[in-house]
Amino acid sequence: MRPSFIARLVNSPYGDPGALVSFAFRKHAILFDLGDLSTLAPAELLKIGQAFVTHTHVDHFIGFDHLLRVLLGRDKRLELYGPPGFLSNLKGKLAAYTWNLVQNYTAALVIEASEIDDCRQTRQIFDCRTGFAPSVPQKDDIEDHIIHREPTYDVRAVALDHRTPCLAFSLQERFHVNILKTGLDQMGLPVGPWLARFKELLYRQADPATEVLVPGVRPGEKKRHFTLDALRHRIARTTRGQKIAYVADAVYSADNAERIITLARQADHLFIEAAFLHNEQDVARAKYHLTAHQAGQLARRADVAQMTLFHFSPRHAGQAHLLEAEARRAFQYPL
Repeated sequence: MRPSFIARLVNSPYGDPGALVSFAFRKHAILFDLGDLSTLAPAELLKIGQAFVTHTHVDHFIGFDHLLRVLLGRDKRLELYGPPGFLSNLKGKLAAYTWNLVQNYTAALVIEASEIDDCRQTRQIFDCRTGFAPSVPQKDDIEDHIIHREPTYDVRAVALDHRTPCLAFSLQERFHVNILKTGLDQMGLPVGPWLARFKELLYRQADPATEVLVPGVRPGEKKRHFTLDALRHRIARTTRGQKIAYVADAVYSADNAERIITLARQADHLFIEAAFLHNEQDVARAKYHLTAHQAGQLARRADVAQMTLFHFSPRHAGQAHLLEAEARRAFQYPL
């Protein structure tokens, strides 16, 4: 299965937390956390459609200013999500700058920000053309922890305890569409951009009788007409969708563990913090962070396929192999 999501850390495990998820064959990406973004090229930042912020400690939110600087003056809509207090924090950042010349921009950046508080979501719009003055708050209920929904995927969030609410996220593809090359060959159909629209119709659960136009194989050849249902049975197979989970700062507790395991269950890729070694669990508890052993244990209990550790404490500079080894042992061989 060719993955729909390509995920990687933004920085080294010792740097500011953050994961970039790029979408295959689309000029679209999302960010988990907004720490230092200087490693990302402007072309990558321009693809960002949504950013999901765990909490607003400086190492998780300082990169917002960098992203704002790149997007300003572009015809762009950026959606942000964060924990309780997020809207106030965002207003403070935007209010720190002077916006008296924004009317000179021919393209306007619009930020749609949402604050997640248990089962409620409060949303405000910040439009460049009004100097980012906040709109009247709109409140919505949250069902099944889904805070963002697209035709192809959902993003869920749960709140963890970090002596402040800290969100953890999962990105779940609804289902995965595999295009069968043998089916295309048998029907004499070319590969090309038309397949993206075909997939989109499947994700949107369009009427099976919807007409799909397929270009000819050779230049000048007439387009062919098929129903969505006819193509679906001949050239596509649907399988379980891809899942990515992202867990940043959290103390190890029974409640946090249950929330993390439920959120990340059977993820294809779990990004999880591992600040300390397990012989420092008292330090980890006092600082409301996970040890490498605890991270590996949680990954095992959640039955994830792949685990990436990050947010290593500076005290372990040059000792990444120790943190990795401890987490792997817990992941593979529980004590």
